[in-house]
Amino acid sequence: MTPENQAKMDARVRAIAALLHADAKAEGMPMATLGQLEQTVRQQLQTHVSPGIGNFLSKQIAQNPATHLGA
Repeated sequence: MTPENQAKMDARVRAIAALLHADAKAEGMPMATLGQLEQTVRQQLQTHVSPGIGNFLSKQIAQNPATHLGA
């Protein structure tokens, strides 16, 4: 990954983290210990982030199936 793209991704990751943190606080999700924080982050990623990434990648494959054969 280019340094420019890494910087863009880092900025977006920080923005997503801030949104997820605010949501976790508003929902009263546990974050008092490292274990609770890990569980909360995992739950939020599975609920909010992974589906969006999966949908995006699925659409990419559907639009260009020949480029993904054998991948």
